[in-house]
Amino acid sequence: MYGNDNWINSYLDAILDAGKGAAGAGAGAGAARGRGGGGGGWFGDRPSLLLRERGHFSPARYFVEEVITGYDETDLYKTWLRANAMRSPQEKNTRLENMTWRIWNLARKKKEVRLFALDMSEDLFEGVKGEDAGDPSVAYGDSTTGNTPKISSFDKLYIVLISLHGLIRGENMELGRDSDTGGQVKYVVELAKALSSSPGVYRVDLLTRQILAPNFDRGYSEPDEMLASTSFKNLKFERGENSGAHIIRIPFGPKDKHLAKENIWPFIQEFVDGALGHVVRMSKTIGEEIGSGCPVWPAVIHGHYASAGVAATLLSGALNVPMVFTGHFLGKDKLEGLLKQGRQTREQINMTYKIMRRIEAEELSLDASEIVIASTRQEIEEQWNLYDGFEVMLARKLRALVKRGANCFGRYMPRMVIIPPGVEFGHIIHDFDLYGDEDSPSPASEDPSIWFEIMRFFTNPRKPMILAIARPYAEKNITTLVKAFGECHPLRELANLTLIMGNREAISKMNKVSAAVLTSVLTLIDEYDLYGQVAYPKHHKHSEVPDIYRLAARTKGAFVNVAYFEQFGVTLIEAAMHGLPVIATKNGAPVEIHQVLDNGLLVDPHDQHSIADALYKMLSEKQFWSRCRENGLKNIHQFSWPEYCKNYLSRILTLGPRHPAFGNKEDQKARVNSRRHIIVIAVDSVSKEDLIQIIRNSIEATRTGTLSGSTGFVLSTSLTIAEIRSLIKYTGMLPTDFDAFICNCGSDIYYPSRSSDVPNNSLVTFALDNNYRSHIEYRWGGEGLRKYLVKWASSVVERRGRTEKQVIFEDSEHSSTYCLAFRVVNPNHLPPLKELQKLMRIQSLRCHALYNHGATRLSVIPIHASRSQALRYLSIRWGMELPDAIVIVGESGDSDYEELFGGLHKTIILKGGFNTPANRIHTVRRYPLQDVVALDSSNIIEIEGFSSVDIRSAMQQLGIPTQ
Repeated sequence: MYGNDNWINSYLDAILDAGKGAAGAGAGAGAARGRGGGGGGWFGDRPSLLLRERGHFSPARYFVEEVITGYDETDLYKTWLRANAMRSPQEKNTRLENMTWRIWNLARKKKEVRLFALDMSEDLFEGVKGEDAGDPSVAYGDSTTGNTPKISSFDKLYIVLISLHGLIRGENMELGRDSDTGGQVKYVVELAKALSSSPGVYRVDLLTRQILAPNFDRGYSEPDEMLASTSFKNLKFERGENSGAHIIRIPFGPKDKHLAKENIWPFIQEFVDGALGHVVRMSKTIGEEIGSGCPVWPAVIHGHYASAGVAATLLSGALNVPMVFTGHFLGKDKLEGLLKQGRQTREQINMTYKIMRRIEAEELSLDASEIVIASTRQEIEEQWNLYDGFEVMLARKLRALVKRGANCFGRYMPRMVIIPPGVEFGHIIHDFDLYGDEDSPSPASEDPSIWFEIMRFFTNPRKPMILAIARPYAEKNITTLVKAFGECHPLRELANLTLIMGNREAISKMNKVSAAVLTSVLTLIDEYDLYGQVAYPKHHKHSEVPDIYRLAARTKGAFVNVAYFEQFGVTLIEAAMHGLPVIATKNGAPVEIHQVLDNGLLVDPHDQHSIADALYKMLSEKQFWSRCRENGLKNIHQFSWPEYCKNYLSRILTLGPRHPAFGNKEDQKARVNSRRHIIVIAVDSVSKEDLIQIIRNSIEATRTGTLSGSTGFVLSTSLTIAEIRSLIKYTGMLPTDFDAFICNCGSDIYYPSRSSDVPNNSLVTFALDNNYRSHIEYRWGGEGLRKYLVKWASSVVERRGRTEKQVIFEDSEHSSTYCLAFRVVNPNHLPPLKELQKLMRIQSLRCHALYNHGATRLSVIPIHASRSQALRYLSIRWGMELPDAIVIVGESGDSDYEELFGGLHKTIILKGGFNTPANRIHTVRRYPLQDVVALDSSNIIEIEGFSSVDIRSAMQQLGIPTQ
């Protein structure tokens, strides 16, 4: 940078020093914690001083690679690239100077936010010290001491599991067929079977996607598949016709396509509507069998992976039942790993993996879950601790307060529970020594065919077998294993290597990532001339995997897993169960597995020499091998499914009471039952006059033909009930022209009715649905949340020179019990919603924030409240089929606009023809609208204008008969 090079670096260096001070100030009270890209100060926990002392610190490079990307300010990164591409030194320096000032401003804002969060937490944690604050069980909520219900007290539970991606079936699972069909598929199927065989559990439903696409087995299209239960039965009551474990396949998304997990997001609401219908029907059916006619609602809804977490959040909210979540492989951990590889930018990663949508889904799951199940302590402390919605120290202090019965001011943290996955023991044969030296099996049984498929690769099949079972992905580190084996001649002389890398037809037909890994493996085999020493069969059945473990054990071999990082590693448990010692990566869950089993060695996955040395030690020292084998077999019971289910069910019974309540208004239900269709008018951000005209035209469109007298209306809006009264009076319509009013952004439902106490029933009253309020009050912060938001609003200012002007003010007039409203005087200076949501999550305040009224009002409502959830509630209360509902929206709307799309209902989008106030509501979304809404769905139609003829025509195009 010519003469300014030193100046630029020095300037950036000085900013780092300021940032370090902010980090120190923001580390207190657990709330203003330091995390990369959004932590204490503004660059996480990477002190610049240490980097300088090592002599490798470049401030300019640091800002591009860490600080800028940490802010998610991609335009800054692009500025840097453009600046470095400039040929003119003067223009280049001007751009870089401008960028440094922008970074400084970002740092200042971030410091203010973190210090504000710190200030907000001081009253909460005063005096929280000592044993409670340091107890891990208090931190995670993983304590089973006290009055934990015994398993014998369980009685006829209905449990719902959700896992949306992959090919799920009960038998002959096609593990490894694609990147989505792996360990999670096996996990959820075995969990469903194990839970259904546990005492007190009547039925378990595993909800997934119905697949009708060609080239897939017809079994994936079966709506209901009953699973064979496991062998550990101890049932206290007779099974009914609808008992046991079932895979329930819900149709959603394109019927002729199999969707990868990255492409499921736009169709989740459609799944939720279908799943809601199934659960309601099944709850009533079980009630008729065992519940004296009363519905038996799910004891818990358990989401597996981020997409299922969103589905479980919506489903549990609609039914008011507890939610449990298991993340499996977390998005932030994946994002960090991909960024470290340096092969893709953040934007490319997001485009490929929809990673920002996934991370937001995991944050939402933290908001809604009562329990989060982790496999290991490492998952909690090093992975979940990266999220805004969970922090170990804050969880510890909140648990201490709850334990003392103190006021938490509306703050809440889900319970983190460590329950390692189980394995199916079944009928396991512990035999070894293939050639009968000892413990030879009976000659009556024939050797499994998969043994021949493997041994045909070997010149000398008598050698001990090193076994690796992993799909061909780079993170599984198979190439390093092959190098370790190929370059260690003593190990090659001692053992054979078997690589079970999924199933394949031809490498040319595999996806690029898997094909590249497999090609590298085959190239290494050729380079080291390992023919006759390495087996890599193309096919195997899931049912043959136990036989593969048996073969390795009979040759006195070892199992190896040297993945760069292992989330859990069920294969390590399976290997131990079959008497195989293990060599495993030291990164991740294997550390904790090894502490329990003590049946092998841990290695650095990046060090091929340590891998080779560990394998040679294991296979050459027979006493050590025998000791590892015996330890594994002795301790494996701690990873059984019965043990998992015992821990799981005992915790479910400790959850607070939450019950569905849909009211018993038979008079209104009879009225709605006469409706063939319900039209929901949910048009936002339009003038009062245009909204009135849209309402009139919508009613006019149904006054003739088959729709006349058979169509009901619901007004769904951010308006208060007082504003709705005024609006209806202004139009000259009657409140009874509507069946319900969803108001306050979906936090209240009112029903109009005529008073029988007034002559001619001329007085119309508005009845509040308190049952709906009982559904949405979960974790509502109330007065504590209000005080926090008032203080936050006072910090949002517009700066003009030396003067500051507050932008957001409390709006008591438009607030209600479950909707805190704030007036925005200058929408051009609104902070992005994601910043407010992040701040509230850091404070453990679980709620939804949204802008409405053309960004002139901010509303904060409960986590389970929304206009779309209110419609689901009404569908159950009224016994209405959601495909019979038509939702009318505008071309834009409030910040909950995207939630009104999707689902099984029909949607009409009104484009043009009316004045829409300009606003910034939709410019701050973390991900594109198409990532969450299937705009090309046949249930969604766009029309120009909003006349009654236009609306009637749109209904006809949606397949609704109007003649």
